Amino acid sequence: MAKRFGGKFSPDGATTDPREAAVDPVRIKAAGSRGRILYVPAVVLVFTSLNAGPAVLVTALAGAGVLTLAAWLLQEGLRAEAAYDARKVARRPALPRKMLASALTGLGVAIAAYTGDSGIVGSALYGVAALALHVAAFGIDPLADKKVAGLDRFQQDRVARVVDEAEAHLTDMAAAIASLNDRRLIERVAGFQRVARRMIAKIEEDPRDLTGARRYLGVYLMGARDATSKFVDLYRRGPDAGARAKYEALLTDLEQNFAARTEKMLVDDHADMDIEINVLRDRLQREGVSLKTKGNE
Repeated sequence: MAKRFGGKFSPDGATTDPREAAVDPVRIKAAGSRGRILYVPAVVLVFTSLNAGPAVLVTALAGAGVLTLAAWLLQEGLRAEAAYDARKVARRPALPRKMLASALTGLGVAIAAYTGDSGIVGSALYGVAALALHVAAFGIDPLADKKVAGLDRFQQDRVARVVDEAEAHLTDMAAAIASLNDRRLIERVAGFQRVARRMIAKIEEDPRDLTGARRYLGVYLMGARDATSKFVDLYRRGPDAGARAKYEALLTDLEQNFAARTEKMLVDDHADMDIEINVLRDRLQREGVSLKTKGNE
């Protein structure tokens, strides 16, 4: 029979790991809320052009479409930037969403101005001003990868790729279980995610542990995601106490194994440090350097 896992790695246990708070999916999603206000100009542009004739209305609709796309890209860019900032190892966004949003905002404002009496030159100036203000307000996308000192490009990409895949599995897992609207199950999955992200944080701090943890962050997380999807599909057909108990037992086993592996990596790090200290002490003594302190003399 599966035993309920408790302690600091349990969903009910306290946690102070900084990464667990930093990579909170809710917080990352909320980072895009600043861009919501930019949907308003598109709506205003359409409503103010309803009685201005067909040519102006069509032009306004085009401008509103561009502004809406810009607002959506800005939201996605802010979320990608929040995830980038939360990680110690990260690749720069492949698509510069915030910069594209700035360019489209300038274009949309230029089109909106042209529906009035600004003319081509005036509309272009309004567009340039809007682009500049957008950049000043929201900035640009991260342009460089986040690296760990001492890692070459190959190792850096390897760590970033594993972390990205692990986060994707965790995100899919949370999305699947959220569709059931079962608070207890959502909390159980969130508890497992905290444990898994603690391992991810350890890998980011010391990429040398990647080899030992890669199976956990790849194969095991993929299996957990697939098991969650299958459980959700089964549970949607009707409550099944047996299936639920098995799924919760699986989460408990995963928490225990991930926590144990992370603790082993921490213990190994301490052991490696003790060995390095002893080797250094012996070397210094052979060189005739005394390591005695005044209190030990």
